Amino acid sequence: MSSAAAKPILYSYFRSSCSWRVRIALALKGIAYDVVPVNLLKDGGQQLAIIHYLEDTCPNPRLLPQDLKKRAQVRMIADHIVSGIQPLQNLSVLKQMGEKKMEWAQNCIASGFQALEQTLEHTAGRYCVGDEVSMADLCLVPQVFNAERFKVDMGPYPTITRINKALLELEAFKVSHPSLQPDTPAELRA
Repeated sequence: MSSAAAKPILYSYFRSSCSWRVRIALALKGIAYDVVPVNLLKDGGQQLAIIHYLEDTCPNPRLLPQDLKKRAQVRMIADHIVSGIQPLQNLSVLKQMGEKKMEWAQNCIASGFQALEQTLEHTAGRYCVGDEVSMADLCLVPQVFNAERFKVDMGPYPTITRINKALLELEAFKVSHPSLQPDTPAELRA
């Protein structure tokens, strides 16, 4: 992003939660980019650093609230998802679980969602923290998608479900969806 004429390149995997968070941030900030698909065979790593870079270099719209308490809440929720839930169901971990991978993923997500639901009951407005889209929301949507992939019962998580539904109505979340990416297999395309 050093040259105004050059579009940034996002090395992305269609179903990567990390890539998806970055695609949402780019779409929210109206930044055109080129995609270079990467077929991940192992954990692609955390990419919140890219989102923080976008926040520092393209501050509008904000993904971190100006209010310091709300900013801390956003970071707490985002960190909980990207560090406490998502890594436990990555491909490298699931391979080690063998035949128990579905049960493992369900348990990890459910445990994380129990804590997240309690937090969101205190922080949520329309979205995770109040009524403005934040980094926390960029983390929530891909994780709910993974929960659905692993057939997690979302009944116990009405706040998570409500927020996810509201976010999926926003254009940035629609265009960044895994079913619309250039490397999405034909059978998974929208």
